[in-house]
Amino acid sequence: MNVPHLPPSSIGNEDLVGRRVLLVDDDPTVAEVASSYLRATGFVVEEASDGFAALEAAERIAPDLIVLDRMLPGIDGLEVFRRLRERTSTPVILLTALGSEDDRIAGLEAGADDYLSKPFSTRELVLRVQSVLRRSIGEFTPESVLEYGEFRLDPSAHVATRGGVELTLTAREFDLFEFLLKHPNQVFSREELLRTVWGWTYGDLSTVTVHVRRLREKIERDPRSPVLLTTVWGVGYRFTMDGAADAVV
Repeated sequence: MNVPHLPPSSIGNEDLVGRRVLLVDDDPTVAEVASSYLRATGFVVEEASDGFAALEAAERIAPDLIVLDRMLPGIDGLEVFRRLRERTSTPVILLTALGSEDDRIAGLEAGADDYLSKPFSTRELVLRVQSVLRRSIGEFTPESVLEYGEFRLDPSAHVATRGGVELTLTAREFDLFEFLLKHPNQVFSREELLRTVWGWTYGDLSTVTVHVRRLREKIERDPRSPVLLTTVWGVGYRFTMDGAADAVV
């Protein structure tokens, strides 16, 4: 029997084989190389070269994850992303050739689950896709529901509610909230959160800052004066159980 050769990045990720990835990039060389490597790793890849085609493909194939270029003809990548978010919570990884921190943060603040700056290695792209997908689909073994105050988080269903009303969280926001609920009253630095929640041993720490800010906007009564997810200056962030109790109205 012939055993197919899989790239190293696919080993241990066989459960992700067959997942649908929509790759949106107007650079034919980037699209060809990235899609070929994703397919070799076991993903089913659909390609789109502009914003209109991306929206149509997302509606038609219902991908498990979207890799979206920031700069697109017709409709800017961020506008495409905003329109996608009106329809679906599908995880999105933004690709950007814009090197400034403000541009990267703009994508994260819009709700992107991850980003990669061009030029990037295809191996890193695959690893990021696998990481985001694994966190978004969750493990097959049911996990215990977490309940604190009026918050209820079901890891298996990937649903978080407050007072019975579902919170609209991106995959990474959900992961961050779940981690904090599992470790109440503990302080974590941005480096520790990047390593444990994102699974990165290195990266832009502003990624954590932006996601903390976005999570506060969705769980705090007054995000400008947080009582749940607080900052311990010079150290990191802490989710407080006292804050969860105080936040109940």
